[in-house]
Amino acid sequence: MTTLALKQVQKRYGAVEIIRGVDLQIGSGEFVVFVGPSGCGKSTLLRMIAGLEPISGGELAIGGARMNEKAASERGIAMVFQSYALYPHMSVYKNMSFGLETMRMPKPEIDKRVRKAAEILQITQLLERKPKQLSGGQRQRVAIGRAIVRDPKIFLFDEPLSNLDAELRVQTRVEIAKLHADIGATMIYVTHDQVEAMTLADRIVVLRAGRIEQQGSPLEIYNRPVNRFVAGFIGSPKMNFLDVSVVGRRDDGVVIGLAGADVAVPLVERVEIGATLSLGVRPEHIRANGAGGIALGTMTITHIEHLGGQTIIYGRLPDKQALIVAMEGQTLLNTGETLNVSIAPEHCHLFDAEGRRLADWAQA
Repeated sequence: MTTLALKQVQKRYGAVEIIRGVDLQIGSGEFVVFVGPSGCGKSTLLRMIAGLEPISGGELAIGGARMNEKAASERGIAMVFQSYALYPHMSVYKNMSFGLETMRMPKPEIDKRVRKAAEILQITQLLERKPKQLSGGQRQRVAIGRAIVRDPKIFLFDEPLSNLDAELRVQTRVEIAKLHADIGATMIYVTHDQVEAMTLADRIVVLRAGRIEQQGSPLEIYNRPVNRFVAGFIGSPKMNFLDVSVVGRRDDGVVIGLAGADVAVPLVERVEIGATLSLGVRPEHIRANGAGGIALGTMTITHIEHLGGQTIIYGRLPDKQALIVAMEGQTLLNTGETLNVSIAPEHCHLFDAEGRRLADWAQA
């Protein structure tokens, strides 16, 4: 198990800057997930750690030793890609042992490592099969096993579940979590799937345009987003954002106009009267049919998604602002009907015009 440190790491292609001064410390045995929209730089950052992309600036250290100039083979890292990249003419056993054979490792040690990895991944019965005889999930486990046998200091995963169907994604996600619990290795995992990020990570690193927007535990990111981007990116369905205006000031904060009512909000920071803010509230924190809280009025339903255990309702408020409501269980509501909605103030967030979170009632 090994620590990893990035200090002002940069990546440039000519004049185009892709990674913009990333600082990050990853502890030994930690499971860190890089998440963000397409093009944010998460896979590029992972490839720089692996040694597959040169670093344009800053420093990368593994176990306290500088790695900028070290080849990928010298970094003690194993990487699992989105593509399984298995040798089709080799058995599962040979696919897992091939890298060790090229290192001229003694055959008894190779056999010991391959069989131990196969036992961990529950693929012992597949060792003599060829990749074409395996399912997608089994192939991905072989790819992970090929990484395990190398006994690396750090495991890197680059969207390893993207080619699997929904059921296999869930199954393999659980297996990766068990693998981390069993071997306790340092793992860095790249995904655009926030469910994977929330369920796997000890710590999530949210990236945008080559910069870290926020890092923290999954629930910290979910409950205390530092800005509107993080608040809108993490969570499914995404957070609602309602335009509100500052109509007055108090000694302990401001008064905002919301759905025709004046609502006092505790705020440390000074905000000018007349300023337009965004009020953020997650769909599961919106109450329906007079359940208390701050009334938003009547929402006209425009679309409903029935998920069995949950119902997602899309609609518009009287001022035409869009709203998403997540209700537990099943509902008999239909498109075109109306729903009286209110919000729980303890679950609300306020963001300024630049998207920075000013305050939320839960913190006040």
